[in-house]
Amino acid sequence: MAKKLVIKVTAGADAPERCSQAFTVAAVAAASGVEVSLWLTGESAWFALPGRAAEFELPHAAPLPDLIESIRAAGRITLCTQCAARRDITQDDVIDGVRIAGAQVFVQESLADDTQALVY
Repeated sequence: MAKKLVIKVTAGADAPERCSQAFTVAAVAAASGVEVSLWLTGESAWFALPGRAAEFELPHAAPLPDLIESIRAAGRITLCTQCAARRDITQDDVIDGVRIAGAQVFVQESLADDTQALVY
């Protein structure tokens, strides 16, 4: 079993079930002791901003702010550089603990030994 998990979430409020699945898997993995790196891309980029996760609603799903806190506590959250730029989001705008990095870092993390990458 992989000891590291890299998850790229491309969906936001536009595809709530897929979005919620990505955050849920990341939070469960982090709680299970797996090293997690969650990448926010596309419409999920908005969840790097304070308060945005609280606006997300999906019946029978864990609250997104709670999932984000679980992931931040035991893993890493990264906002895609290009996705941030397209939305005029800077490092000063994001919640504490979220970094902005590009495709080179994503590829490097995804190809590391004992790593499994998932894309939602």
